[in-house]
Amino acid sequence: MICDDLLREQIRKRLAGFTRLAAAPGEQRAAAVAVAVTQTGHGADLPGMPMFDAWQCDPALILTRRAGSLRHHAGQWALPGGRVDDAESAQAAALRELDEEVGLRLAPPDILGLLDDYVTRSGFVITPVVVWAGAARGIAPNPGEVASLHRISVSEFEREDSPRLDPGELPGQPVLRMPVGNSWIAAPTAAVLYQFREVCLAGRATRVAHFDQPAFAWR
Repeated sequence: MICDDLLREQIRKRLAGFTRLAAAPGEQRAAAVAVAVTQTGHGADLPGMPMFDAWQCDPALILTRRAGSLRHHAGQWALPGGRVDDAESAQAAALRELDEEVGLRLAPPDILGLLDDYVTRSGFVITPVVVWAGAARGIAPNPGEVASLHRISVSEFEREDSPRLDPGELPGQPVLRMPVGNSWIAAPTAAVLYQFREVCLAGRATRVAHFDQPAFAWR
């Protein structure tokens, strides 16, 4: 798979043909995350994953480790994102947070589409906004929000041992994890990554709202 115009149009068309499920209005706070498709670049410093010596054309996603000083989900794996401000769309919020967290400034034409809303245990409704980031050279973590910045090849999310499902508190609601390197990423981020893989790469209309989060991600 190559990070090129063909992949961009494939993702755009599959999202256009995907019937997205929005969460019902409630007490939850609106949030948005950017699922930013980029080039592999210099890789990610994850155990068991190789480092790249030069810019690669393999597709990757931009992920972060949240700063330890943050009120919500400190130190956890995340996609760039945050609260949707008053009178702001989820798309606008995702682009704003991408700029604020990693210094990547994109425009509305770079938006490829939306995935399903995901309601978190901590009281947020997350809208995933898929965007095309190209090479995304020069990105850097905002130290006030991001402890580390990673480009993770999409091939990591297509592994045979992915996803991993553990028993949850309720029947039919297993806890979802996505392995990366020798570690793993938990839902809610893992749920978004899994649906991106299924819808945008495999062309399968897979739902993820029923997957639960591990207890540490509820905070």
